[in-house]
Amino acid sequence: MISLRYGTNPHQTNASLELPSPSPLRILNGAPGYINMLDALTSWQLVRELKEATGKASAASYKHVSPAGVAIGKPIDEAFKESQFLKTTDFSEVASAYVRARGGDRLCSFGDALAVSDTVDVSLAQFLKTEVSDLIIAPGYEPDALEILKGKKKGGFVILEMDYDFMPEGDESREIFGIGLNQTRNSRLITKVDLENVVSDNKDISDSTLESLLVAAISLKYTQSNSISIAYEGQIVGVGAGQQSRIHCTRLACDKADKWFLQRHPKVRGLDFKDDIKKVDKTNLIDQYLLWDSLSAKEETAMLQNFNAQPEPITRAERLDWNRQYQDICLGSDAFIPFRDNIDRANRSSIKHVVETGGSLRTEHIVKACNEYGMTLTHTGIRSFLH
Repeated sequence: MISLRYGTNPHQTNASLELPSPSPLRILNGAPGYINMLDALTSWQLVRELKEATGKASAASYKHVSPAGVAIGKPIDEAFKESQFLKTTDFSEVASAYVRARGGDRLCSFGDALAVSDTVDVSLAQFLKTEVSDLIIAPGYEPDALEILKGKKKGGFVILEMDYDFMPEGDESREIFGIGLNQTRNSRLITKVDLENVVSDNKDISDSTLESLLVAAISLKYTQSNSISIAYEGQIVGVGAGQQSRIHCTRLACDKADKWFLQRHPKVRGLDFKDDIKKVDKTNLIDQYLLWDSLSAKEETAMLQNFNAQPEPITRAERLDWNRQYQDICLGSDAFIPFRDNIDRANRSSIKHVVETGGSLRTEHIVKACNEYGMTLTHTGIRSFLH
């Protein structure tokens, strides 16, 4: 039994971690709290499963038991570099996976718990050194990388090591309001085989798009339900989690994805910030800039004083033209899509591929809507709720 800093809230002072024997988990540095462990153990399962499904280094950025971003290791282009304020694109595969995952939603990744599927190297540690983050969980660490990370947060950065081969079996239990609940563990892994049932007229799915569909589907398995994910080029660029209706999940995920693509727009990348503006403040200012039309007069004045010259807004026509250029954007749903309004909203964000459970009473309407828009629609037959 290992004591934790506190429970979900600071006044829940009695909190502990109970490990099996032999323990698959080691605390190498820092003192985790209850929420830290929820994020760590949930995100670890995601990156491990994604690594098994794709064969590539995988990473997740977690906040409040849902991913802010998820990605597999792939090269980083110049537009991503500039939009994320990166100084280089020279990263190892595991580092690029996390850089891309964190860049899926800069606002939500602030102060995250991160998980990676591969050994942490110096490339990743050097990047993480200056980012605001609370915890890392990984299967191993290079000695030099470990020393770099131990210096974060004045030595308080939580570093966890997880046995990659550990896989619990049987049932799992939890207690709510003094009453115990038990269920079979959700150990059903999602693989490429589960994406073979393409029910739309359009069945053209490239290998690269298949990877993005896997990222979308597997990420949802470890996202608070109801949930919708948007994936592009092997990374999550929008998540709608924990909503009570699926259309609200879809709107939230698509809105986030629209903003992610607009971050790559030349007008955004060319914003002339004052010299003393920190990176985290630039992130918030870009979010405000992209919502300029909805700002009050005082909010607009407060935003504009952070630029050397007043920026030029992105017009509605420019927004639409810019986002339409991106191809093979994927949408995933953790359960069946009940109404076509989800597909209509997805089309506005240039979604071309949809993966969902299938099997609803209105499935024929969803298939019809996807066919009208020329989308592919894949049915997995797997519901991936998480509560």
